[in-house]
Amino acid sequence: MKTFLRRAGLALPVILVAMPAWAADAKVDAGDTAWMLTSTALVLMMTIPGLALFYAGMVRKKNILATMMQSFFICALVSVVWMVAGYSIAFGTGGAYFGDFSRLFLSGLGVGWDKPFSLAAGTDKAVATTIPETVYLMFQMTFAIITPALIAGAFADRMKFSALCVFVALWSLLVYSPVAHWVWAPTGWIALLGAADFAGGTVVHVNAGVAGLVCALVLGKRLGYGTDNMSPFNLGLAVIGAALLWVGWFGFNAGSALTAGGRAGMAMLATQVAAAAATLAWTFAEWMTKGKPSVLGAISGAVAGLVAITPAAGYLLPGSALLLGLVAGVVCFWAATALKHMLGYDDSLDAFGVHGVGGIVGALLTGLLAYGPLTADAKNPGGTVVAGVAQFIHQVVAVAATIVFSAAMTYILLRIIGATIGLRVSEDEEREGLDVVLHGERLG
Repeated sequence: MKTFLRRAGLALPVILVAMPAWAADAKVDAGDTAWMLTSTALVLMMTIPGLALFYAGMVRKKNILATMMQSFFICALVSVVWMVAGYSIAFGTGGAYFGDFSRLFLSGLGVGWDKPFSLAAGTDKAVATTIPETVYLMFQMTFAIITPALIAGAFADRMKFSALCVFVALWSLLVYSPVAHWVWAPTGWIALLGAADFAGGTVVHVNAGVAGLVCALVLGKRLGYGTDNMSPFNLGLAVIGAALLWVGWFGFNAGSALTAGGRAGMAMLATQVAAAAATLAWTFAEWMTKGKPSVLGAISGAVAGLVAITPAAGYLLPGSALLLGLVAGVVCFWAATALKHMLGYDDSLDAFGVHGVGGIVGALLTGLLAYGPLTADAKNPGGTVVAGVAQFIHQVVAVAATIVFSAAMTYILLRIIGATIGLRVSEDEEREGLDVVLHGERLG
C-alpha cells in the first residue's frame, strides 16, 4: 500500500503539468461572470429537478422512483467523469477530432484561477473569454450532464441500473466529449468547417436523440407495448418538470453567449418565442387530428420548440424564431406519433421524436434563417453565420456526422455491455417494476 501511494504521489506532478493560458493584463468581467454563474445553475436545474420530474411524470407508478434516480445519479456520475477526463477530451487543445489529455483531473486549474482564460490557447484559433475557466467548465459540465440524461427517456422502464452506469460513463467520454470538441472547441473540425451550433443542437439533442433511438431498438419494446395501458401515472409532475425545463433553458441558450450582452438578450427572446410557437403548433395539430388538445401534447410541444431553437438561438431574429417554432411543433408531433407507430419502435418518452428530430430541424433551419449581423465582427462585418446555401450545407454535414458517429458508437457500446453484464431486466422484474427490483423502494 505504501509503495502504491508513493508511486501515486510521484505521478501527481506529471498530471498537473498543463496549465490554462490567460492574458496577464486581462480582467474578469463581473457582469459576465455573474450571468454565467446564474446560467450554470439554471442549466443544472434542467436535469435536477426538471428532467427528473418531466420523465418521472410520464412513466407508470412502479417506475417513478427509478426514473428519477436515473437523472439524479447521472448528474453525479457525469460530474466526476467530466472532471476526470471529459473536459480535457472536449476542450483540450488536441486536434480536429479529439481533445488531448493535458487537462486530466482539471490539471493546472489552480494557476490563474481568478483570471479570464482563452479556449484553445496556444493556437491561431484561440478565443478569449471574460470569465474564469472554473465558471466555463462548470457551465459545460451541466451540458454534459443533461445529454445522457435525455437518452434515458428512450429506454425508460427496462434497462438495468448497472448497465445504465457503465453506458453513461463510457458514452459521455467516447461520444459526447468528442462531438463537443468537434463543434465547440476552436480546433474542432465542425467549428473550422463553419457549421453553427449556438447551444447544442447537434452536440446535445441530435446526439442524445439518435443514441436514444439506438437504445430503443437494441433493448426492444417494453412488455405489453401496444396492448397494455401505459398512460402516464402523474402528468402533474411532468408539467412541473416541463416548466422547470422552460425556465432553465434560458440559461442553456442565453448563457451560451458567454456574456451578459445584447446577444444573450436576443437568444433569450428567440427561445421564448420558439417555445411558445411550438406549444401552439403541437397543441393545434393534436386537436385537429385527435379531437382533443392534451396536456402531454402541450408540454411536449414546448420542449420541441426549446430543442429546435437551441442551435439557432444566437443567430435568429424573433420572426425567424417564430417560424422555426411552428415548424418544429408540427414535425415533432408527427415524429412522436405517426413516425414512431409507422416504424414500430418503442421510444418510451420520445427522446428521439422530440430531441433527435427537433435538434435536426433546428440545426438545418439555422442555415436558412440565420441573420448575419448578429455574428458580425471587425473581420467579418457581414457576419460569420449568414443564411444561404453554403451555410445550409455546413449544417447538413454537421448533422449527418453527428448522426452517424452517435449511432455507431452507441450501438457498439450497447452490444459490449449486453454481452458482459447485460442490458435489460428480466421479464418478471419488468412486470414488478424497477422501483422495487432495482432500488428496493416503492412510491407511496
